[in-house]
Amino acid sequence: MIADVKKAAEQKMQKSLETLKNNLSKVRTGRAHPGILDHIKVDYYGNPTPINQVANVSLIDARTIGVSPFEKKLGAAIEKAIRESDLGLNPSSVGDLVRVPMPALTEERRRDLIKVVKGEAEDARVAIRNVRREANEHLKKLLKEKSIPEDDERRAQEDVQKLTDRHIAEVEKQLSAKETELLAV
Repeated sequence: MIADVKKAAEQKMQKSLETLKNNLSKVRTGRAHPGILDHIKVDYYGNPTPINQVANVSLIDARTIGVSPFEKKLGAAIEKAIRESDLGLNPSSVGDLVRVPMPALTEERRRDLIKVVKGEAEDARVAIRNVRREANEHLKKLLKEKSIPEDDERRAQEDVQKLTDRHIAEVEKQLSAKETELLAV
């Protein structure tokens, strides 16, 4: 029973870390990264479809992403979807290829992005702490039902706290890496 509670808590905490990593990858730095376009949906025969399912997304150089549609007529729809996304990018078509240049970041924009990144990290920390609270409540419920002895409950709570500390340290590590990446000129 205790092992199940700890395992479930660890899985949920790991999921929070993966969500944070995914959210941080969307925050754009000055360098081009094909994953930036992953959440963009293109109107494909009336269905919103992820861009990587209708086109090949690749790097042309350090500051340019190339998007080559699988069907020629999709170029305009892809260009429109990228332009209307919340990324502030301005794509241009060159033949069948849609070029997406990454504008250089200003100092002010970098500071704004760091605030966004810190907010994402705080959301992840809160999610991890909520998982800890749920696990501890579950352990207390088991103790109240006399399903587990008091010593085991206390030990399990300490283990859950260690799990929480480890995952929050990982959040801090991801946050500092992203801050460093954003501040690099």
